[in-house]
Formats: sequence, C-alpha cells, structure tokens
Amino acid sequence: MANRSMKTTRTSYSSSGGISGGSLRVGGGFSSKSAVSLRPSSYQMASSSFVAPPITNVQVNQSLLAPLNLEIDPNIQTVRTQEKEQIKTLNNRFASFIDKVRFLEQQNKMLETKWSLLQDQTTTRSNIDAMFEAYIANLRRQLDGLGNEKIKLEGELKNMQNLVEDFKNKYEDEINKRASVENEFVLLKKDVDAAYMNKIELEAKVDALQDEINFLRAIYEELNELQGQIKDTSVIVEMDNSRGLDMDAIVAEVRAQYEEIANNSRAEAEKWYQQKFQEMQTSASQAGDDLRNTKSEIADLNRMISRLQNEIEAVKGQRSNLEAQIAEAEERGELAVKDAKLRIKDLEDALQRAKQDMARQVREYQELMNVKLALDIEIATYKNNKISNIPSSLVAQYLKAWPTDSMGLFTLSKKINTILRLTFCSLTDPVEILANK
Repeated sequence: MANRSMKTTRTSYSSSGGISGGSLRVGGGFSSKSAVSLRPSSYQMASSSFVAPPITNVQVNQSLLAPLNLEIDPNIQTVRTQEKEQIKTLNNRFASFIDKVRFLEQQNKMLETKWSLLQDQTTTRSNIDAMFEAYIANLRRQLDGLGNEKIKLEGELKNMQNLVEDFKNKYEDEINKRASVENEFVLLKKDVDAAYMNKIELEAKVDALQDEINFLRAIYEELNELQGQIKDTSVIVEMDNSRGLDMDAIVAEVRAQYEEIANNSRAEAEKWYQQKFQEMQTSASQAGDDLRNTKSEIADLNRMISRLQNEIEAVKGQRSNLEAQIAEAEERGELAVKDAKLRIKDLEDALQRAKQDMARQVREYQELMNVKLALDIEIATYKNNKISNIPSSLVAQYLKAWPTDSMGLFTLSKKINTILRLTFCSLTDPVEILANK
C-alpha cells in the first residue's frame, strides 16, 4: 500500500442533448480534486419546429472523493535531498578549512621567522625613522634658509622702498622747482610782454615826435620862405594922410619877434627831441638787455626742464624695475614657502601612513598569534580527546569553514566544541547531530 497510487478515473456521459459528463481525479493521499462540468452542446437548428430532448441528471459518487490514508510523509524525499546537499556543502567547507589551516600554518611560520628577525634586530634602530628625520631636518634647513632669504629679501625690499621714497621726494622737489621756475617764467614773460608793449608805445611816441619834428621843420621852412618873400617884397603904402610911418622898423621888429619865436621853438623842439631820443635809446637798450637776459634764462630753464624730465623718466624706469624685482622676489619667496609647506605635509602624511601600516601589521601579527594559539590549543585538545573517533567527513566539513575575522573564529570555536562534545557523546549517529546543528 505504500507505493500504491490512485489513477485518474474519468467518467463521461453523453446524451443527445450534448451533455458532457464530469471528470474525477484523486491523488494517492496527497491531494484530491473533483470537478463536474455540465455544459450544453451546440445545437444545429434545422428548422424552427425542432424541440430538444430533456436533460438527464448526473450523480457523482461522493465516496470516491475521500482521500486515501497511505501513512507516508510526503516531504521525506525533499528532506533527504536537502541532507545530501548539506553534507556535500559541509564536505566542501571542511576541505576549504583544511586548506586555510595549511595556509595559516605557512603564514604562521613566516610570521615567526619575521618575529625572530625583528627580535634579532631589536638592538638596531630602524633606518626609516632616521631617514625621515634626516629628510625632515633637511627640509627644515631648507625652510630656515628660505626664511633667512625671506628676511634678506625683506631688508632689500625695505631698502628699495626707502630708495623709491628718496627718488619720490626728489621727484616731488624737482616738480616743485619746475613749478616755481614756470611761475618765474610766467612772471618774466609778463615783464617781457610789458617791456615789449612799452617799447611799442615808445616807438609810437618816437614816430609821433618825428612827425611833430617834421611838421615843425615844415613850419620853420615855411617861415623861412615867408621871411625870404618878405625880404624880396617891397611894400608900397600910399596913405592919404600926411602922417609918415616907419614901416622898416615895424617889419624889422616883427621879423625879430618871429625869428626869436622860431629860434626858441626850434631849440625847445630839438632839446625835447634829444631828451626823448636819449630816453628811448636808454629804454630800448635796457629792454634789449632784459630781453636777452630773459631769453638766456628761458633757454637755461628749458635745458633744466629737459634734464629734469630725463632724470624723472630714468627714476620712473628704475622705480618700475625695482617694483618688478620686488614683486618677483615676493612671488619666489611665497612659492618657496608653499613648496616647503607642501613637502613637509607630504612627509608628515607619509610618516603617518607608515605608522598606521606598522600598527596594522602589528595588529595582524597579534591576531595571527592569537589564531595560532587557539589552533595549538584545539589541536592539543583533539589529540587528548581522541578526535580520530569522529568521521573524517565531519572533520572536513568543519575545517572548511575557517574564518578570518573574530565572529568567524567564535563560530569556528563553537563548531569545534561540538566536535569535541561528539567524542564523549553516547549517541549512535553523530551525523544526525551535526546535520541538526
């Protein structure tokens, strides 16, 4: 009855009315399903007077729907398959565990060798610290040199700034002198213009006096002509009266008067002309001297201005060069300081990384020593407790899962304790215990 199974029983009913019977399917104790389907068939109506026959009822035996009790666990195959897969997995893990144990033993030997070498080298100090210290000392010396150079450049900068200030003060003094000279030049120009205007006025006055002199000369010449005509002219005066006039005396008197007036006028005109002429000559000579002096002073001022302009241009060029040199020196100093700081930072980072690597290696070495100690203890326990009684497949399954972290070591310790517990256990099937674990 264990291997017995119910086959599908299919019952089909058909009638002229197109009824299809029900179908019944019973599984051997695991599942049961029944289905009754009543469906009408397609009718082909040949004519409108066709009448379908009545539908007959279908009866289903309910006893056939009850499941059979075969008393077999339906999940037994699945459980057995899972157990086989678990055993395979444990075997693979145990083999991997053995490989890891061998690898760790090799690592342990290598670390022991390194440790012995390190213990032998305890008397000698590591060269890396000395190398880093020497490099840091070199960088510090470079930094000190750069600091001294910076101080020197700052002193030179101050000297250059003082020199620039001196040149600037000289430049301002020269500008002030130039302004004062220009003011004097303006004043002299005004004086020259005034002298020139005076000269023009005096020339105009000289022309006017010359015209006046010419006019007086013309008058004098006319008077002379009149006197000549008077001399050559005889005047006949006829008078009816008996009085006799001395016309010669009268004419002589008038002539004497006019001659005296003409002489006085001529003398005064010549005297005034000579005086004005002397004054004009004196003023002209003085104005000429002033003009020559002014021209020479203007030429000197122009030469001085050109010389000062050249000196100012030279000072400006020196100032621009000094400012460029100062900026370049400051830039070089800043770049050198930045480079030194970056080098120091890189060295500090490298030293920190080296310390971290050393600490990490020490931690790894300590962890490996702890693992080695635990393995030695477990191996000694296996030997003392006759671990050979445990099947090799179980040992392979547990040794495969060798961990590399603390949680894995804790889990491994639990598994090893389970194996040890199996040694003293009175169970007949340790495989079942391991499978349950």
